[in-house]
Amino acid sequence: MRPTRAILLAAALCAAATLATPTLADAWRGTYEVAGVKGEDMLKLRAGPGTGYKVILGLPNGALVHVRSCERSGNTRWCNVSLDVARNLRGYVSESYLREK
Repeated sequence: MRPTRAILLAAALCAAATLATPTLADAWRGTYEVAGVKGEDMLKLRAGPGTGYKVILGLPNGALVHVRSCERSGNTRWCNVSLDVARNLRGYVSESYLREK
């Protein structure tokens, strides 16, 4: 095999492996429970992935959410979620307060 063909074959195999591997965002998909919120506080469901975004509502420990995707913003991974009881209500929460259900 000529070197050029070998390089092209290796590149094609790497691309196929990358496309077949689930992304980190896909690994987070599913139903999660809000956990670890202190005292009477609530996890803030925000309009965007960061603390600078408007708070939509507060979620208590035990609230169920469906994770659609997650992304990193600064040092925090933010997950785009919808509420279990109101699927049309969507926003972002910090992944550090989510526990797989």
